Amino acid sequence: MKEFDYIIIGGGCAGLSLAYELEIHNKLQNKTVAIIEPRSKYKKDKTWSFWKTADHNFDDCIKKSWKNFSINISDKTNYLECINYPYQSIDSGLYYEKINSRLNKNKNISFFKNLNEINSNNALIFNSVPPTKNDYHNLWQHFCGVEIESKSEFFDDEIFNLMDFDCEQRESVHFFYTLPYSKNKALVETTWLSKMNDDSQKDYDLQLKDYIENHLNLKDYKITYKEEGAIPLFYPSYELKKNKINIGTAGGMTRLSTGYTFLNIQEHSKYIRKNIENISKAKKFKISKKYQFLDVIFLRVLEKNPEMMPNIFFKMFKSSPKTVIKFLSNKSNILEDLLIILKMPKWIFIKALFY
Repeated sequence: MKEFDYIIIGGGCAGLSLAYELEIHNKLQNKTVAIIEPRSKYKKDKTWSFWKTADHNFDDCIKKSWKNFSINISDKTNYLECINYPYQSIDSGLYYEKINSRLNKNKNISFFKNLNEINSNNALIFNSVPPTKNDYHNLWQHFCGVEIESKSEFFDDEIFNLMDFDCEQRESVHFFYTLPYSKNKALVETTWLSKMNDDSQKDYDLQLKDYIENHLNLKDYKITYKEEGAIPLFYPSYELKKNKINIGTAGGMTRLSTGYTFLNIQEHSKYIRKNIENISKAKKFKISKKYQFLDVIFLRVLEKNPEMMPNIFFKMFKSSPKTVIKFLSNKSNILEDLLIILKMPKWIFIKALFY
């Protein structure tokens, strides 16, 4: 069986981003790479959206960028600007096409469906696949989104709605999210922050239909695309292995309080590329312990007080948008952290320290 210098398990966002980062910086001229990915064909299957707080390799895959957004609860709406850090949405179809067209030109890069097809004993392994055993007693961000097209010009495509909490909560945290790509096309998503112990919150199609027709008041539209997913709001646990480095969600690159992962993956990929010759001995790349600690407290509050979360999120964005965005994107300083913390209801967060 053939041996490789590097093996990347999982050809999704984390695996492909790492392979692309190594390729464009000429780190694979004399190294062989096997990418283990079961899918037979790449096609658009998800949308990655984030505040652009750092440079990345995929500006040409941006479907739309916004400098204005809103967040609302049942009786209040806050309109905000994000000029310094525009909100970007990446089309996974464009992303896959860009990366694979580049990777396919390098004969040192091979794709396989299964790890059993190659000899992995002497390779450095980058694993992006979380454990198959999912703990549904933990919190998840689970969602379903549809891209819709209206016959008339219906949307204001200069502003997106980050969180609309004016919807049923079902003793959890629930909001809708609307990204208008043009005046007659938008992604509308229903998002839950909850445990996934049962399927009672998964009537996504009914939720979306009701929201689009009775809340947005759009009756004449067609659905052109649908996506569904679940992001773990907890860190996966693994045995440490000498020749194995976890990346992506498997490597702790998901910010637990937000689910944001894409830019963390890009920064991790850059770190690995810069240290690839000595990566096994390099310091582990991870989200700062400061954010890990704050996220654990935040999620404890969310779990114990879901009914308070719409107001808590709304109050958070009463701070300067620039400050909140930096905080949510792991870029804030201590003073900015303090400004966010001071917006929070003190007593329930203090109690959460002792749960």
